[in-house]
Amino acid sequence: MKQVLALVGVSFAGRYLAGCADVGRDRPIQGGIVGSGSSIGHMIRDGKAFPPPSQEVRTGILIIGGGISGLSAARWLQKKGAENVIMVEMGDETGGNSIFGQNKVSAYPWAAHYLPIPDVANTTLIEFLTEIGVITGFTDGVPAYNEYHLCHDPEERLYIDGYWQEGLIPKFGITREDEAQIARFMKQAEDHRSAKGNDGKFAFCIPLDASSADEEYRKLDRISFRQFLNDNGYTSKPLLWYLEYCCKDDYGSGLDSTSAWAGMHYFASRRGKATNASSSAVLTWPEGNGYLMSALRKHNTYPVRTGLAAFSVANTDTGVSVDCYDGGKKSTVRIVADKVLLCTPQHVNKYLLKQVNAERSIYDKVHYAPWVVANVTCDGVPEGKGTALCWDNVVYGRQSVGYVFANHQNLVRKNEGVLTWYLPFTEGSPKDARKAIYNKTIEDWKKLVLEDLAYAHPGIEAFVTRIDVKVWGHGMIQPVPGYVWGADRTEAMRAIDGRIFFAHSDLSGISIFEEAFSQGIRAAEEMLAG
Repeated sequence: MKQVLALVGVSFAGRYLAGCADVGRDRPIQGGIVGSGSSIGHMIRDGKAFPPPSQEVRTGILIIGGGISGLSAARWLQKKGAENVIMVEMGDETGGNSIFGQNKVSAYPWAAHYLPIPDVANTTLIEFLTEIGVITGFTDGVPAYNEYHLCHDPEERLYIDGYWQEGLIPKFGITREDEAQIARFMKQAEDHRSAKGNDGKFAFCIPLDASSADEEYRKLDRISFRQFLNDNGYTSKPLLWYLEYCCKDDYGSGLDSTSAWAGMHYFASRRGKATNASSSAVLTWPEGNGYLMSALRKHNTYPVRTGLAAFSVANTDTGVSVDCYDGGKKSTVRIVADKVLLCTPQHVNKYLLKQVNAERSIYDKVHYAPWVVANVTCDGVPEGKGTALCWDNVVYGRQSVGYVFANHQNLVRKNEGVLTWYLPFTEGSPKDARKAIYNKTIEDWKKLVLEDLAYAHPGIEAFVTRIDVKVWGHGMIQPVPGYVWGADRTEAMRAIDGRIFFAHSDLSGISIFEEAFSQGIRAAEEMLAG
């Protein structure tokens, strides 16, 4: 089946690349900035006055935040028989970084877009993937994955020196010394993948809290990835570009703002196995991780109130009182719960918990990467030399991290497609970057996106029909040196008074699906135990 899907994918790519646009045709490019949704968040940050509560609701458990950690916690509470649970979400939809969009051409992700096949030791995630049919069976404990969910060939390519090469590690225009350093780093990463600490645990794991506590490895968290590379004699520009690309792509950070432990974790933590795929295989869908998010949401029968933004949390004699603003009705709802689970990032908790615990050291230790994601609908892409259109398409030396072909998993052939383009802001002040990106118009973004795509696809603007853009001011937490294994992260996971609990990928320091999923289960177990 995999071979058949691969052939279909290649055939489709060929048709798609040919395109059908009338090159040079003058036509307006539609689109807009979608789901900005930051206004209420900025009102909370700025201490704006909200109307007094006009309604009060009582519940056993209140989950604040409908991202992956919140949905994972809700699923776990439901599996364990918890009753009287409510979820509130500030946005118009649940999902967090796994939200997605759709048009007549294809579904497409607005952020997270894939899941590497997990280690069989990650039993809770393996159980979930089996539950929703992503895993179809087992042979001697090793999973078989649904062929339609495994990324079809061709998977990835890199544009370098005017040529599309297969794979993302640079191969063209590099010296023998470059080749030697690349090989040496990959060997070192592979050694770390199999390394175990003095406690018998793997040095690098997912979820990361399962990793070894051996100081030999944890001390890497106290230096930057760049320092680690310098200390180990890595000077090759193609290698350093590739490693920086990896940090930007997964963490929204550069070599200087990524801890060496996190940098090595990217390469050494994955030990996935499958009967029908390689250990490096990934799972993906047109809507990206929106597929997994929708599956979590589907299995949740608890009430979910979207468009309801929690802005104040207070401990009272009768429970935890949470005031929520309904932007549609311009009114405030007070929810009083026995226990509250905050599945919100630290930059939000800082304001929500002012009446509970105004000073927490974690607030000054977190750094968030701003991102911009554009979904570009087009009726063709000008062909280039080398490897045909892949799922993941990256351009050497650019600030963006390239684009994903959202249609890649579709078996229905079309002459149209959607390119999901990603731009992280990893240099300079994140605060300054946020100000700059919020002030740009859709026309500014259209120009920037087209200029970047045209570097590898000259003339692409004649094929583009629509560009939609989403701005993520606090797109993902950066694993800066000292954060992952610092005391502040551990402290931030601790419940307050046995009533207020926490779950979010912030509490791992790495913003990936597996960590958010695991954090939700951890917090749910703590609530049930209490």
